Amino acid sequence: MKRLYRPSFFFVLIAILLPHAGVLAQDDSAVIFSSDIDALHAAESFRIGVEAYNRNSFNEAIFAFEQALSWRVGERLIVDWLNKERILNWLGRAYYRSGMENIALRQWQSAAAIYGPSSPDTVLINSWIERVGSRRSFFPYANDSTRYVEIGRFPGSVDDVVSFSQPSSVLPENDGSLWVAAYGSNEIVRLDVNGIVRSRERGPLVGFDRPFALARGLDDRIYISEFRGGRVSILSPDGKWLAHIGSKGINSGQLSGPASLTIDDEGYLYVVEFGNRRVSKFDPDGAFINMFGVKSAEFTGFLAPAGIAARGGIVYVADSIAKCIYTFDSDGLYLGVLRSGELEYPENLRFLSDGSLLVVDTKRLLIINPDTGVTRVLYAVGSSRIRFIDGSVDANGALVAADFNSDEVTVLAPVDDVASGFFVSIDRVISEDFPELTVELRVEDNRRNPIVGLAEGNFFISEMGAPVQNQTFIAAGNAATSADITILLERSTWTANMRDTFAAALRDINTAMEGTGNVVSIISAGEQPVRERFSGNNLAAAAQPAAAAAAYTPRWRFDLGLRLAATDLLSMSPKRAIIFISSGRGLGELTFEQYSLNELAAYMANNGIVFHTILAGENPAPVSGEIRYLCNETGGSIIRLYQPEGIAPLIKKLVSEPSGCYILRYTSALSTNFGRAFLPVEAEVYLLERSGRDAVGYFPPLE
Repeated sequence: MKRLYRPSFFFVLIAILLPHAGVLAQDDSAVIFSSDIDALHAAESFRIGVEAYNRNSFNEAIFAFEQALSWRVGERLIVDWLNKERILNWLGRAYYRSGMENIALRQWQSAAAIYGPSSPDTVLINSWIERVGSRRSFFPYANDSTRYVEIGRFPGSVDDVVSFSQPSSVLPENDGSLWVAAYGSNEIVRLDVNGIVRSRERGPLVGFDRPFALARGLDDRIYISEFRGGRVSILSPDGKWLAHIGSKGINSGQLSGPASLTIDDEGYLYVVEFGNRRVSKFDPDGAFINMFGVKSAEFTGFLAPAGIAARGGIVYVADSIAKCIYTFDSDGLYLGVLRSGELEYPENLRFLSDGSLLVVDTKRLLIINPDTGVTRVLYAVGSSRIRFIDGSVDANGALVAADFNSDEVTVLAPVDDVASGFFVSIDRVISEDFPELTVELRVEDNRRNPIVGLAEGNFFISEMGAPVQNQTFIAAGNAATSADITILLERSTWTANMRDTFAAALRDINTAMEGTGNVVSIISAGEQPVRERFSGNNLAAAAQPAAAAAAYTPRWRFDLGLRLAATDLLSMSPKRAIIFISSGRGLGELTFEQYSLNELAAYMANNGIVFHTILAGENPAPVSGEIRYLCNETGGSIIRLYQPEGIAPLIKKLVSEPSGCYILRYTSALSTNFGRAFLPVEAEVYLLERSGRDAVGYFPPLE
């Protein structure tokens, strides 16, 4: 539709509502206007706040919403779509996105009290209060008592359509998908988060010969054992066959019944040979190193070697018949027994990201602490048909298990996560092209981990309870192949003599970023933060501060610099990060003068910004606890500038890390009242037995 002009929202409202205002009252000293005028002021301020929020201008939004509250008359406003509780709800959202979670919680609690317990708005607000409040507690999750429940199954066949047969191994990908080794159908298939087959690979020209186990190398290549073929295949990261390792036999470097696989910290491959009752070790390209586990004076020998896992120079091997887990060093020297006596028929082992050992024990999934041997049950089933022979945790925190006998992959999740659902946040509604609207939202679990891999069918957008028209899935942040970064430079007196070192760090970042992302800004954290000027191919020029305000000083402002660096990223790519180049000697005497540590962490985390730190100098001091906290809270990392592998792994991490951001588009069917109406939008997200929702609103352009 053609827009002829854009009058002030305030004056348009006056033109419509003034005829209905109360009669002006006059006494001896003044003319007192009706409270309708206050409502008009509040409505104008509210609109400014909503539009600022959707521009990611959260400070402006907070000011506007506070102004709207100041114009209220009693507890209710005359404009029927605007009341105190709605303003409080939006004010809480703006404070939340600004990192001030304590203030946000107070606004939401006030809004919920006014809405009342029977209001659906209260349910949604209380869910935000519960999630944000639990993340801020000292002990939000009792991991030692976590139990898993089944939330879905991916069957190998439906009716007469066979997707895969006899799944024997699972290998999760960062995008939420899952490789499944199908022993019965001689292939590997890639399933998305909904269990739909997205690709299948059958190996070389002669095909796989009973693929059994999957493992990922340090270079992202995939290894797959072929039980009957007596070999291990090397695949590219996308599943294309590259080469074979070994051949059938009993000699050194030959394999008989290769089953479980693992990769150690240095990239060496360990293959459990069920037929030869031993373990063979190879380098990443397949050169034979040694073998171990046969009977000797120190070790009684394997009866039925099964699962294997390696970490920290120790190799753990499960024996199904002996019902125990043995330990060896990386050269095969027998060390002892980790666990025995409580296992039923251990099939496989995998290390999880927290360092615990997942044990697939046929009808049970267990967690063992490798340091203490303490064992607890995550999931157990009594059905005689079930036979789990492999399991792992996918990118969304679900436990996936290959059920060989039932021809299916079982998906499990913690009980608490199923009960509470997803944390869905509509971050932005873009309405400039009304009635065509774009919605940007994020989906996370209760621990702020992104939910990745969702597709069109996982989303339902509605207006006033009715499905929207032409809902279209535009993009998933996880699919982004580049990242945007800001660089924060420490300008303390410690770094005054580190110009060349900082220049080297900037050059390394520039080289590593080539083709993988963009540097949005470089911030000098002096007494006042300053944006340095730089050209796209000469970041190193910013190593020397150009402005006096950014000069080296003991009063350098980490908090102000970090805040500015984060603000520059708010409208950038879904994959965004701050790289802090630091001396590692502390954060200065005015570190948190204006923004607290928690506020800085929340500002980044609540806007999907990851914080990484590069320690400059050849022998930097140990990093501070505050820096570690910021990295941990946002999913970042700490590296040394002169580590052997350089900065490249950090940049690779920026691009490969998952993102729970999604963009959808739809056509609104609502009436705009010439752009004056506040229009609602609600988004619901479903994945297996878990779901979440959020509801906001927006203003269309004035006509």
